[in-house]
Amino acid sequence: MTISRRSLSLAGLPLLATPALAQPAWPTAGPIRFVVPFAPGGTTDIIARIVTAEMARRIGQSIVVENRPGAGAMLGTGQVARAAPDGYTLLLSVISSMIVGKVLQGERAGFDPDRDFAHIAMVMSTPYLILVRPDLPVRSVADLVAAAKAAPDRYSYGTSGIGSMPHLVMVRFLQAAGLSMTHVPYRGSAQVVSDVVGGTLPMMIDSLTAASANIRSGALRPLAHTWPQRVPGFDDIPTFAELGYPSLVVDGWSGIAAPARTPRPIVEKLAEAARDSLQSPELLRRYAESATAPGRLFLDDAQQYVRDELAAWTPIIRASGASID
Repeated sequence: MTISRRSLSLAGLPLLATPALAQPAWPTAGPIRFVVPFAPGGTTDIIARIVTAEMARRIGQSIVVENRPGAGAMLGTGQVARAAPDGYTLLLSVISSMIVGKVLQGERAGFDPDRDFAHIAMVMSTPYLILVRPDLPVRSVADLVAAAKAAPDRYSYGTSGIGSMPHLVMVRFLQAAGLSMTHVPYRGSAQVVSDVVGGTLPMMIDSLTAASANIRSGALRPLAHTWPQRVPGFDDIPTFAELGYPSLVVDGWSGIAAPARTPRPIVEKLAEAARDSLQSPELLRRYAESATAPGRLFLDDAQQYVRDELAAWTPIIRASGASID
């Protein structure tokens, strides 16, 4: 059989084209940008920096934290949703934007937490608590329910804002307990703490991570928290579940996400680095100090968890009356 010169030249084309079509090696194109949708200095930001430093050592590329606060974490979250899916832009995903912000803003959010993100790992977890000032004659959830039913006008509660996770947790509790209380929303939790400690408000709801120092000092008295089991180091605080409130199992979570369509091999490599990093003794020590726990879900399990959270919280957020208007 005679093979023409033209056939030989055509036969060689796929081999010549292969280098141009191949995916570039990752990560070699420079540092990875890790967007934290909060201002620097908070507990979430600090732990995110420790996690990414551990991950950087494992993947052999620097990870640069970029703080993009604004609009209740929606600004930074939206920016990552629109970023190139090349493995060089990651997000600290948080329940406040992925779930609460998305439900409140609907299509105006500009992203869908499932469709527009590849969820890599859940890396941080903290429960929420009802906290009262120490001079209040309420030492348990049962005391609070009895007192609020006897004098409903006397009890109000503060949170970090309408539609915030503390607000939504309290909505769940009031529904479960058959109570009605006045909600006093603030712009952030610092002033809420000041007013409760100072006696202006009887109680508040906050995360254990944020409230741990005031609990340890005795400035705030915790009644119960939203994890399904007791927290090491805070073993005297009961869970709502053990008190008969199974609907009050709530997790204040944060995770790592990439833009959707980031190549699966890159996502898997990041997940492996995150999984290994969460075993770091230094990181575990910092988690314990801040009353935060490492996450335990990765890749498809993390993706499904976000879907489940969106489905579970949507009716509660809508029933809360929260609005961005």
